[in-house]
Amino acid sequence: MATTCLGVDLGGTNVRVGLISGGSLKELKSCEINGLSGGDEVLDQILELAESFSGYNPEAIGFGVPSVVDTRRGIVYDVQNIPGWDKVPLKQRAEERLKIPAFVNNDANCFAIGEYYFGKGRPYESLIALNIGTGFAGGVVINGQLYEGRNCGAGEFGTIPYRESMLEHYCAGLFFQREHNTTGKELAKRAAAGDPEALEIFSEFGRHLGYAMKVVLYSYDPEAVILGGSVSHSFPYFRESMEEEMSDFAYSNTLKNLSLELSEEPDIAVLGAAALCRQGSAGKR
Repeated sequence: MATTCLGVDLGGTNVRVGLISGGSLKELKSCEINGLSGGDEVLDQILELAESFSGYNPEAIGFGVPSVVDTRRGIVYDVQNIPGWDKVPLKQRAEERLKIPAFVNNDANCFAIGEYYFGKGRPYESLIALNIGTGFAGGVVINGQLYEGRNCGAGEFGTIPYRESMLEHYCAGLFFQREHNTTGKELAKRAAAGDPEALEIFSEFGRHLGYAMKVVLYSYDPEAVILGGSVSHSFPYFRESMEEEMSDFAYSNTLKNLSLELSEEPDIAVLGAAALCRQGSAGKR
């Protein structure tokens, strides 16, 4: 098991690299990336930032990326905001330059395995982590193992058909934009001030999310569901309607035994990327 490793969180405009040792984040560095500069230059920026930790002798490195990933070969496909990152052999390039094992996965899966090792998922062996932000996606951990599916597509709940489109359009920040021409952040401010319209919109959102929760429970029957992402910060405003929507779930013991958690670790993306090293090298905690 890698006891000292690096976690890399690749965002649309910046990259963060953290040093994890002894089960905690020891140091964090970040830099802006210029996606328009081209894929090779961005890759060089990322690996250069990782190299700045070489004095700590990290044993492995994990990458969380907002894209489709061939996790077996470590190839990243079609990263938005970075032209030229349509097929990048990230694992190979990182291992050649850094001389340590590299692991690559998408950001939703990193969120899930990060919560399992470092966050609210530590008491559980099976969990679903739902990232409710601009989009809606999840990661699946079963019996202590990240389950990604053959093509890294497990947990992509947002693409499940719903109404005239799909769940992501109703269970993420897109809902507020598409249906009410506003943002979740603006609605949260209004709801905090007691605005009845804002509270009703969140109630409507909660009903849609409650439906999605039932899909998750019927599919995986986890011990816990962990909510994260920017919209989850408004949970008090939509919790009641979400739970009301879930109340007709066919198996009462499932709801009775389910633990619902809110992510609280601000650096879970970096920690989750580093957790890939633990899964890849040992598979058990």
